[in-house]
Amino acid sequence: MTTVSQMAPEGEATAEAARPDLGAAAWWAPRSGHGPKSGEAAGADHGQAPMGVLELQVAVRQGRSVAAHQFHQGALRVLRPHYLDDSGQVCYVVVNPGGAYLGADLFVLDVEVGDGADLLLTTQSATKVYRTPGSFAEQRMGVRLGEGARLELMPDQLIAYREASYRQRTHVTLRPSSSLVMAEVVTPGWSPDGAAFRYEEVRLRNEIRVETGDGGTSELLALDNLLIRPPSGDVTGMGFMEGFSHLGSLIVVDARVDQALADELHSLTSARDALTGISLTRSIAGTTGLVLRSLSNSTGEVNLLLGACTSLLRERWHGQEPLNLRKH
Repeated sequence: MTTVSQMAPEGEATAEAARPDLGAAAWWAPRSGHGPKSGEAAGADHGQAPMGVLELQVAVRQGRSVAAHQFHQGALRVLRPHYLDDSGQVCYVVVNPGGAYLGADLFVLDVEVGDGADLLLTTQSATKVYRTPGSFAEQRMGVRLGEGARLELMPDQLIAYREASYRQRTHVTLRPSSSLVMAEVVTPGWSPDGAAFRYEEVRLRNEIRVETGDGGTSELLALDNLLIRPPSGDVTGMGFMEGFSHLGSLIVVDARVDQALADELHSLTSARDALTGISLTRSIAGTTGLVLRSLSNSTGEVNLLLGACTSLLRERWHGQEPLNLRKH
């Protein structure tokens, strides 16, 4: 079974194991109200201005969640909002017109879900990372959730092609009453020799903090650091990918997360053609995090597994139907 610590040698999915190697201020600039300046500040330590900047703030208006602030620059934007049901949850689709990430590309996203608001954020298609000679492509995302706010972050899969290096850093700050569900699927791209692991590096770092007071003070709930670096050794073996090629992750933070839910999700996933492990974080102010890792040889199988888990949460906690995100 692949655990968080084995897949993430620089950190664990618990606050106690976190290392202060990269604080949030080192890579994430909060929304300033001036889009271009915010993006430039966020990209300063990358060596160039971002290729794309996206800012989205969602609030409640007349019983529905709507965009209270929206800004885009460069190769990032969102499509018109739509509503999948009558719950008031708004769905936005992030689009990268360039179609792929290349070497030294930096993309910065800033998302805020206000008190009581409900956002489903997805992507139009897979995130494709092509060759990045001499550098790496990077995405930085800052997320803030207000009281009673909810975010479902459900992007399409990340595909890393031959000689690709990719780093993704997500910083989330939420309240004890917030609800967060984040999914991620990592798949190897095509290579001329047909081998699965021809990319250089995939690094996904999620830092989740809980605001416990009115003064903006927060505590670290989880530091989830996933690093796959095929050139450094055989990542297909025991303790890493266990002979599989595709990886799925699901992070859930909610006051209703507990051991019983973890056991139920484990039973739900056990029938799938995948290897799955689940860990719980500590609790802060009554809220707890859950981290699920799943290994398979098929993007479709991983998506079905994560879809089954999110469908259970949507129906039980919000009375909603399973997601249907067909985009073609």
